[in-house]
Amino acid sequence: MPEAVPDDNRRQVLYWRLLARLFDPEEQAGLESASLAVVEDIGLPSALLDPQTSVDSIVQRHPELAAEFDGLMVPDADADADADADTGADTGTGAGAEAVADGDARDRAAEVRRAALVSKVLLNVFSTGSGAVSAGQLSRWQSDTGWLERALGSRPGELRGGRGAGAGAGELVPGLGPELGGIEADLVRRMHLREVLADPELAARLTPSMSLIEQLLRDKSNLSGVALANAKSLIRRFVDEVAEVLRTQVEKATVGAVDRSVPPKRVFRNLDLDRTIWKNLTNYSPAEERLYVDRLYYRHTARRTTPQRLVVVVDQSGSMVDSMVNCTILASIFAGLPKVDVHLIAYDTRAIDLTPWVNEPFEVLLRTKLGGGNDGPVAMAMARPKIAEPKNTVLVWISDFYEFDRSQPLFEGIEEVHRSGVKFIPVGSVTSSGRQEVNPWFRERFKTLGTPVISGHIDKLVHELKTFLT
Repeated sequence: MPEAVPDDNRRQVLYWRLLARLFDPEEQAGLESASLAVVEDIGLPSALLDPQTSVDSIVQRHPELAAEFDGLMVPDADADADADADTGADTGTGAGAEAVADGDARDRAAEVRRAALVSKVLLNVFSTGSGAVSAGQLSRWQSDTGWLERALGSRPGELRGGRGAGAGAGELVPGLGPELGGIEADLVRRMHLREVLADPELAARLTPSMSLIEQLLRDKSNLSGVALANAKSLIRRFVDEVAEVLRTQVEKATVGAVDRSVPPKRVFRNLDLDRTIWKNLTNYSPAEERLYVDRLYYRHTARRTTPQRLVVVVDQSGSMVDSMVNCTILASIFAGLPKVDVHLIAYDTRAIDLTPWVNEPFEVLLRTKLGGGNDGPVAMAMARPKIAEPKNTVLVWISDFYEFDRSQPLFEGIEEVHRSGVKFIPVGSVTSSGRQEVNPWFRERFKTLGTPVISGHIDKLVHELKTFLT
């Protein structure tokens, strides 16, 4: 296989260049010229080697490459079969062995092409330089990160959180979501955000994300006029996007049992055609080839529901911003369900009752003040009076439970509420990536109490709540 060695070398050149540029933004002349020769030789555009050119720009000029980026970094299910074929080639002879050799050569050539495309995506996402960042640079990074997510088999925005992620790439590369979120947060911090927001044209280039929303919420008291209006517009856009995803998850979650004591609604969408035909088969006329229907049957759609009270307590300290955003929106969705009475409390060293605005997550977020420490007993003092019927109440407490030397009083309060019959659900965090951080002292005591901290993935919380409330 004479071409195997040069193809291996080509691939190594591309990956060595990637590593060199990731650790040192300065060009290495030898690696750059060698990589350019490789890229041009395999028929790819030289723009793949320009860190300033976005993947979007390349795909716009070369639309045939879009399909190659999709799933680019997902393990190939046929790889094992190819490996088996390679092993069998050792004993092959004649035309069969030559065919395997040709196939192996083509696979190696494809790996060189793959290395060029992978290098482009990784370099654009993970080499972010230093210094000030413009709105255009942030937008380009977000777009390139979307291509990385697509290459890993996820939807754009899925790994960075806030829009309801599936498993996908998060399982393929554990910890990647938080890493991308950290890079994005750093880019946002390096922006002159107030100046960008004051310019409607620049503000329009911003794509709302959890990192950007966090910065806006922290800085909203320093904004006014056009800048404040643009900030509110970005927050509302993000809230609407997340709400759409979470609403779908709530609708898909487990629902209550059918209540057959309630007569079915006699509307066309509830008509049970199969049952209607079956029950009226005795009225079929072979001579006329007609089925005469003397009774219509409808599906029962009413669900057994009892009035339930949902009290959501959210830690709004600096480490819990994504939970604050997600839970605010989630609470508003559950507040729209029939016979569910939702109360929302946020706290750091003080507690604030946000229940009057629970149907308006945008207004809730504008009233929060991120940062500060944790004083759980203050929040418990506000939550306890809301528990009128313990057995019909669920208390969701979202926090990392790192208290200011008041761990014991908070746990005693939680223990008392739980023993009264309240369904208590402690949650380490509520993120789309599922990352959670919980004080080990509380984690062990909640486990002993029979109320272990549930996974921080928002899908799990949606399921827990929907199962209890409906």
